[in-house]
Amino acid sequence: MTKEPFTIVGPDRPARWLVTCDHATNLVPDCVGGGSLGIAAADMARHIAYDVGAAGLARRLAERLDAPAILSDFSRLVIDPNRGEDDPTLIMKLYDGTVIPANRRIDATEAERRLNSLYRPYHAAYAALAARRADRVICAVHSFTPRLNGRGPRPWHVGILYSHRDTRLALPLIARLRAEGIATGDNEPYSGHLDGDAIDRHALQPGRPNVLIELRNDLIAAEDGQIAWADRLAPILDETLAATDL
Repeated sequence: MTKEPFTIVGPDRPARWLVTCDHATNLVPDCVGGGSLGIAAADMARHIAYDVGAAGLARRLAERLDAPAILSDFSRLVIDPNRGEDDPTLIMKLYDGTVIPANRRIDATEAERRLNSLYRPYHAAYAALAARRADRVICAVHSFTPRLNGRGPRPWHVGILYSHRDTRLALPLIARLRAEGIATGDNEPYSGHLDGDAIDRHALQPGRPNVLIELRNDLIAAEDGQIAWADRLAPILDETLAATDL
């Protein structure tokens, strides 16, 4: 039996929240380059291949929220589930200074094979899980590197990303996090709106309240940091959602 390219945790948990982790792992399936993209192990351990610490945080946050979670089970370098199908960065050939040999000469047939075997099943499962409740709220969990090559340090502990099309949950959450003394980026370290991405597809288009949380990955690389941040964020998320009356 072929393994699904995603993991679902607690599908029957009762909360409105659905916690997602699009970049949960640096796994390269055997069907892609025999399990290798042709880059060094050190690069596969970097943020370019997955969101360091995000999977552990997502699992623990979902547990504390009593919410289901869905996590990808393939590296973003194989195909990025947080991009639209027509996005030119869907399959990256160069990322933060690293060339991806297995992707350099990828053709339409191979791209379609990765879409059908990995990307589309993940999004079908995501959509089905989101649709289990009419009042679903999406919480996407990501992490960011403290510094890109050749760039300055990123000072935020947490970044809250959102689209201008729906700020109902994100803006109150930013205010609450800052009131708690947490260094919080407002659409930093990058903008949260990207047509066709996972939030656009599963939250904005269906009209679901949503927020995308980015943790600086040095804070959650180890298990103790994941536990501490899940414990800290869960009540803030629940209380902020309740206060919005969404």
